[in-house]
Amino acid sequence: MSRARVGLGNRVSTVLARQLGGQLLTFREAAGLNQTQAATVLSAQAAKVAKMEHGWVPIRDPDVLALCRAYGVEDPSVIEGMLRLAKLDRERRKARGWWTTSLDPGSLREYVAMEDAALRVRTWQLSLVPGLFQIPEYARALAVAAVSPDRIEEIERVVDVRMHRQRRLHGENPLRVHAVIWEAALRQMIGGPQVMGRQLEHLCRLAEQANIDVQVLPFRAEVNPCSGGPFNILSFADEDAVDVIHMDGLRTTNWVEGKEESTAYSELFARTCAMSLSPYDSVRFIASIAKGMSK
Repeated sequence: MSRARVGLGNRVSTVLARQLGGQLLTFREAAGLNQTQAATVLSAQAAKVAKMEHGWVPIRDPDVLALCRAYGVEDPSVIEGMLRLAKLDRERRKARGWWTTSLDPGSLREYVAMEDAALRVRTWQLSLVPGLFQIPEYARALAVAAVSPDRIEEIERVVDVRMHRQRRLHGENPLRVHAVIWEAALRQMIGGPQVMGRQLEHLCRLAEQANIDVQVLPFRAEVNPCSGGPFNILSFADEDAVDVIHMDGLRTTNWVEGKEESTAYSELFARTCAMSLSPYDSVRFIASIAKGMSK
């Protein structure tokens, strides 16, 4: 069950803050400190640490850095990711209720914020190429189909946002992405044969990057455990951190949190990977479909 918004007095527990708080809790316990001991680092009461660990309050950068030093967290990428989460949470708390599950149709505002802070994304897609991998023409064709006639002006904005997200795939510390895509998503003619052919060729090029793994689940595979719908698993720190699961519907966005749920989805993803073609064979398979579209 997703936890979208939980209030306590004037405070609100958000997805971002709970994720950051969970990381701090994990690091504190690994360091062998209790909440009272951690609070002394901040010259505060234990209640403040408890609120931070449960996502009830926004967390300042100095507090994140002080606790990381106290807990012995030294990995720059982990610390940077936590600071990113803290900043995003503070910014989003100032906006209107972005954490609610009821969003405008097709909106990915909350997901984009989370993706921007993540270090790794595992995605399972049944009918579409993942947004991080879409070329402008493909994204535009999807936007044209999704946007109502009186909101046509939003199409280019939707495409621009999608292209902006893809900047995370490149650079010094690129986002690590492992995508498993059902064969149907590769054969559906989004934008027509030419657009789809270029999209598949782009997918093959991306798969050559060290930070990207692409696998295809072919039609000939047995019934897979993830047939219920697409989902994304976002990771924000080290391999032992609790991940967050995202599932986007027509009019709602749901988040699944907690160690038990995170483990269950990770196992489902791993089982689907095992049933899919290897990354090498997947690229060859995608290339063969692309070649057929150019004829």
